[in-house]
Amino acid sequence: MEVLLQQIINGLVLGSMYALVALGYTMVYGIINLINFAHGEVLMVGALTSWSIIGLMQGAMPGAPGWVILILAMVIACAVAAALNFVIEKVAYRPLRNSPKLAPLITAIGMSILLQTLAMIVWKPNYKPYPTLLPSTPFDIAGAVITPTQIMILGMTAVSLAVLMWLVNYTKLGRAMRATAENPRVAGLMGVKPDMVISATFIIGAILATIAGIMYASNYGTVQHTMGFLPGLKAFTAAVFGGIGNLAGAVVGGILLGLIESIGSGYIGALTGGVLGSHYADIFAFIVLIIVLTLRPSGLLGERVADRA
Repeated sequence: MEVLLQQIINGLVLGSMYALVALGYTMVYGIINLINFAHGEVLMVGALTSWSIIGLMQGAMPGAPGWVILILAMVIACAVAAALNFVIEKVAYRPLRNSPKLAPLITAIGMSILLQTLAMIVWKPNYKPYPTLLPSTPFDIAGAVITPTQIMILGMTAVSLAVLMWLVNYTKLGRAMRATAENPRVAGLMGVKPDMVISATFIIGAILATIAGIMYASNYGTVQHTMGFLPGLKAFTAAVFGGIGNLAGAVVGGILLGLIESIGSGYIGALTGGVLGSHYADIFAFIVLIIVLTLRPSGLLGERVADRA
């Protein structure tokens, strides 16, 4: 029972990060029908930027509390990633908006490789230890443990999702996003500026990805220029699993994928004495993707146009 509870906690933490990244995929797809495969690299740039900022702040403010440094680094990294995603949309995707579907897809893959290469040049290819800024003493819950960093991840995810749902459903920008998702031309006739809405969507997605990237780095304690590829691919799987283009589906898909991956690898590890668990953790995401695409291509919650953003 302790193993199950521990894996559920781990799965919720992992799924929370997948959900934040999946929301970026599903928001962009819901509006312009584009899979932004550079989204994982935006996560990576945000995490590496926060690593650099934390190093500078620790040198400039040696007595500052860790949580203050972490929040300041997160704000600055979110601004950098938002600016990067804004430029990507304007330079790489906007000129191809009316092109055949294959052209933006190839551009997105090329942008992913370009960002990885630039990050390797700027930050070097070696793995870097991510500073531990929160207390490391774990809390015991019925035999399972959860760290303050994992509690922070769950709390930040809940707050981010609540703010996003409020933004999409109860603000002027959210109404413009939903209208653009329904029909960009008609939305333009009603006074909505589709280009501005699409740029705002990319910016929001970058902020969510950066938060997820910093959480990922804080939880696993390392950053590197390829760190965004696999989480990005799994978050895309989560978006498809829940229903691409559906906000609630992205959240459900992310949480379920994290639970499936964590529980599956945990029990394989328990059955094999810890030999195979971590090695086989990644296969569960892609098994789920194959099953979903085979049995239910629209995802668990389908694609409800009214909820697109």
